[in-house]
Formats: sequence, C-alpha cells, structure tokens
Amino acid sequence: MRRRKTVEDRVLDSIIAVVLVIIVFVTVYPFYYILLITFNAGTDTAAGGMYLWPRSFTLGNYLYFLENPKWIKSLGISVLRTVIGTSLAVLFTCLVAYGLSKRDLIFRRSYFLIVIVSMNFSGGLISYYIVLKSLKLINTFGVYVIPSMLNLFFLLIAISFFREIPDELGESARMDGASEIRIFTKIILPVSMPLLATMSLFLGSGQWNSWLDSAYFVQDEDLRTLTYRMMQVINQSMVPSGEAQMAAMSRSSVTPFSIQATAMVISIVPILGVYPFLQKHFVSGIMLGSVKG
Repeated sequence: MRRRKTVEDRVLDSIIAVVLVIIVFVTVYPFYYILLITFNAGTDTAAGGMYLWPRSFTLGNYLYFLENPKWIKSLGISVLRTVIGTSLAVLFTCLVAYGLSKRDLIFRRSYFLIVIVSMNFSGGLISYYIVLKSLKLINTFGVYVIPSMLNLFFLLIAISFFREIPDELGESARMDGASEIRIFTKIILPVSMPLLATMSLFLGSGQWNSWLDSAYFVQDEDLRTLTYRMMQVINQSMVPSGEAQMAAMSRSSVTPFSIQATAMVISIVPILGVYPFLQKHFVSGIMLGSVKG
C-alpha cells in the first residue's frame, strides 16, 4: 500500500528537487554558454549581456577553422591518432593481460614485479626523450601511438577480468584444435565487451585530449594535433601579435575568446558523439575489478 506523503515529506522532496535543479544548471550551463559563444559574433559577445541565446548569430567562428587548412590537418591527425592509438592500445594491452592472466605462465611473478615497478617509478622526461629518440620516434606519427600501446593501469584491470572468465571456455576450444590466438580473438574478446568499451572510452579520450607529446616530441607542423593548436591559440591570444589577434583583425566578428570557445567545442564533440554508444558497456565495465571473487 502506497504511503501518503506527509508535509515533511513534501518539503524534503521540494528541497531535493531545488538542489538537483541547481546542480544540473551549474553543471550544464557552462557548456551551453560556451556553445552559445561559438554561434554568436565575437565582437558582440565581448559587449557582454548574452546569457540564453545568440544575439548576433553567425557561423564565422566555425568558418575560421574550416577555411584554415592547418586546423583541418590537425583535426585529421587527432582523429587518426585516436582511432589507431586506441585500437592498438586496447588490442596490445588485452594481449599482454591475457598472457599474464594464465596462472601457469613461466616467470609470471617477475613480469608482475616489472609492471608494479614501472607503475611507481619513472625515469623522467629527459630519459623518456632519449628512449624515443633512440627508437627514431621523435617527429613521427609513431610517437603518438607506439609509447601508449601498453597501459599498465588497464593491464591490471584486464588481468583481473580475464581471470573471471571460466577456463572451460578455452579448454573446450583447445580440445577442438583451436590455437591460443584463435581462442583469444573468437572466444575471449567477444565476451569481454564491457572491458573493451571501458578501455576504448578512457584510452580514446586520453589520445584525443593529449597535447604534451605534440609539444615536446614533434616539430613538424603537419603532425600537430588539434588540442595542441587549441593550446597555441589560447597562449597566443594573450599576446598582442598572436594568431588569434590577427584573426580578429582580419575578421571583424571573430575574437580570440570566440576562437577559444569554438576550439573547445570542436575538441569535445567527438567524445560526446562516441559516449552514448559505449555507455551501456561503460556502466558495467566501470565496476571491473571492484569485487573480489
């Protein structure tokens, strides 16, 4: 039987509803405001007083990026490094984790010791640069994807996940003559979708948002990423002769602030587009390794 709400219940529900509305507004409105700026003339935005909708609608901020081949090229590099880098990282990390999940693996403790030490100690930026240079990765596209192929954090999570898969699945396939690679690709990976989706989302967003490797290890302008360009615009907008200032002079409706906002929107749209498709796996995948069997 449904209990009738008392006055105290209604007051409490009202307070909770108000608090939730405030939280939603505080969370969503900054994103909406940034989107609003991108569709409004930059000079008009600078005048202030715009809160709910574009006062002087324009697509000039987006045309600034679309008409600039440098930004289009950077967008292509970011897409490529996200797709290739994420695919290789997920595949390679899962391959290593599957091997380490085998309890009869020779020198398994030694491998785990190497992983734990690597997670807690770093050689620093200079030694990292020397390693990349000795591997001839400096100023190449490979510097974006090869060093990140093995993610130690997700390696431990994947090992825990693979250990939960019943051994009988693999044993029955081995009795039919299947190799370990075939078992991994045809049996293990298909039942590991929550793990793969979670790894893809985190590693993909990391690849998309990363700009330090583009700043430190790449000098070729054709290999710059979108996030590096965005960082460049933000820095240059703080000096009088910056690129954004020049754009503002050549386009009366475009300002450094509107360029920054548009770059932010362009950089987050792909992640927002992918997230709904991975969300159903992400909810279960985020709990991986949190419960001991």
